[in-house]
Amino acid sequence: MDGFDRVRRRLLDDFQKDFPLDPRPFRVIGERLGISEDEVLDLLCELQESGVVDRVGAVLEPGRAGASTLAAMRVPPEMLEGVAAFVSSFPEVNHNYQREHEINLWFVATAPTPQRLRAVLDAISYRTGIPVIELPLVEAFRLDLGFPLSWS
Repeated sequence: MDGFDRVRRRLLDDFQKDFPLDPRPFRVIGERLGISEDEVLDLLCELQESGVVDRVGAVLEPGRAGASTLAAMRVPPEMLEGVAAFVSSFPEVNHNYQREHEINLWFVATAPTPQRLRAVLDAISYRTGIPVIELPLVEAFRLDLGFPLSWS
């Protein structure tokens, strides 16, 4: 394994859970990996562009910052692709998935305030003509969002 692969693997493995709380976290990561801050950022961009990494960011406890909800829609199959693209166009929407069920489009919406969240969901419903079903959090169960990677 060459040095580049070793660095890339450590970047993916070591910082899923141990992301530095620092004003310049990518500099700290670079120091730990033996590369520059710019090289860390370049590697992360490359990993995102290639689809290996979806996003780099904090995972906050629900209700601690802003507002969020799980939402779902019953979208006619012939409209699904267009509605999904429209829903995904909102920066407040993430985790947008098709499911094999009559309620077939599921997504998470987050916003800085409950009012903004309401405005986003209302806009989606109004523009698509399809009601948005809100499924707010009732009880949080802790999940480990780190994924051990196998390098065979």
